[in-house]
Amino acid sequence: MTTTDPERWQLEEASAQAYERYAVASWSLALAEQLVALAAPQDGERVVDVACGTGIVARLAAQRVGERGAVVGVDLNDGMLDVARAQGAAIDWRRGDAEALPLDDEAFDVVVCQQGLQFFPHRSAALAEMHRVLAPGGRLALSVMRPIAHNAGWGALADALARHAGAQAGAMMRAPFPDWDAAELREVVTSAGFHDVRLLIVVASARYPSPEELVRWEAAASPLAGPLSALSPETRAALIDDVAAAIADRVDDDGVVFPQETHVVLARR
Repeated sequence: MTTTDPERWQLEEASAQAYERYAVASWSLALAEQLVALAAPQDGERVVDVACGTGIVARLAAQRVGERGAVVGVDLNDGMLDVARAQGAAIDWRRGDAEALPLDDEAFDVVVCQQGLQFFPHRSAALAEMHRVLAPGGRLALSVMRPIAHNAGWGALADALARHAGAQAGAMMRAPFPDWDAAELREVVTSAGFHDVRLLIVVASARYPSPEELVRWEAAASPLAGPLSALSPETRAALIDDVAAAIADRVDDDGVVFPQETHVVLARR
């Protein structure tokens, strides 16, 4: 099939299913593995994954805590939770707001949150809730993408989207990459009552089969689905050509690979 084949650009039946199929495979799993390794949940511990999405972090944590442990995943999106439940892991999936977690005080040993904080309307309130549900001495591990200047592959896609699909599409692509520096992240976590705060820069690889699939997978698994599926085949082809040219030095025999940089914050209650 070619870039002008309209069937390849139809909206996915469910964006949550597309997220699990495409986003987890291309970039989220690589970051989740590093986040869970740094959180280091132990056999028998209780873990909650806040803004769990389709549950990749929760599933990895469940493998570490074993049958004696317990994992809860919380998300506002029912579609994401339906996909999470369909993966078959023995995890308690709950619908809930990060700013009012449906969880008891001091109920968990570890709180993890992958790429959620930048989307919460009131991040201080969400962090206060994470602090509340942790047992004394419990551990926090959360990740937030570094600014897009440190994520050139995503930056190339955002620039091409702005040129061909409009400023709003470009802004959608930039949304996961807040202009927060290390000091700002450290301050907001400390202000929520956490101590022993450590901030790390973690680098993992994002990988796609081709520049075309990079664009198509993002269209399927994110709010970009609407603006990209509405483009003419000619405009879409031009967008893909722009992306391919910008990341030409990131193409190998298996497709496209580029580094993605994220901040990981580790702290204790």
